[in-house]
Amino acid sequence: MTRAKAVIDELRAWGLTLPGAHIKAPWPDHADLAVNDKTFAYLSTSDAFGMSVKLRYTSEVALKLPFATPTAYGLGKSGWVSFAPGDDAIPDIDQLKDWIEESYRAQAPKKLVKELDARS
Repeated sequence: MTRAKAVIDELRAWGLTLPGAHIKAPWPDHADLAVNDKTFAYLSTSDAFGMSVKLRYTSEVALKLPFATPTAYGLGKSGWVSFAPGDDAIPDIDQLKDWIEESYRAQAPKKLVKELDARS
């Protein structure tokens, strides 16, 4: 297993602990994270790292990274950012979780965000 696959698997498992989170597989070879059927993290299923998240507050900063681009299909206009670093450039797992949580908060109903906040 590549480092990228291990990191994605860890992120997917962690993301499923968020209130109401579930796997959404709208296309073959997808196992994305969703809440109320709204995707909040597109995660690669291959051996290469790939992640897209909705960053309402930190997209400008994230897009300064050399491996970050606005997400295709017009999603970038809404703050979606795609990350495709090589194995040696994968950001720290805590940073990746922060981005996934920011995206979750952008997509989840307020009730579930409050439930998440109550955990802290």
